[in-house]
Amino acid sequence: MIKRLLPPLVSGGLFGAGLALGGMTDPARVRGFLDLFGGWDPTLAFVMGGAVLVMAIAWRFQRGMARPIFAEKFSIPDRSDLTLPLVGGSALFGIGWGIAGLCPGPGIAALVIEPASAAIFVVALLAGMGVVRMMEKDA
Repeated sequence: MIKRLLPPLVSGGLFGAGLALGGMTDPARVRGFLDLFGGWDPTLAFVMGGAVLVMAIAWRFQRGMARPIFAEKFSIPDRSDLTLPLVGGSALFGIGWGIAGLCPGPGIAALVIEPASAAIFVVALLAGMGVVRMMEKDA
């Protein structure tokens, strides 16, 4: 059991630490990055650029692998169609990111750094996820 949980726990811990070190858990910095016509703060562009670089290297390695190290097969999306729920969800995500200065990953990581303010975001996130689940069941 621990052998199965160790890779996601380690990768999640590294992800959270990277978000915290990169400033992604600081809502003021995120809003500064999103404020293109005000006091724009470009520092998060370097964080995102670093993430793109790491992912580009990972994709190069993945092509040469028969299977993942910790799974039976790769889970790579095989569809590229845009749906109304996907576009609407993306728009809501962007609006929420701009208002709160947090998105799900940094919001959860921020629970360790600033639990009181991050908890409000995480509760709203979970409530929104619950509403979507209820709407999907009705459709």
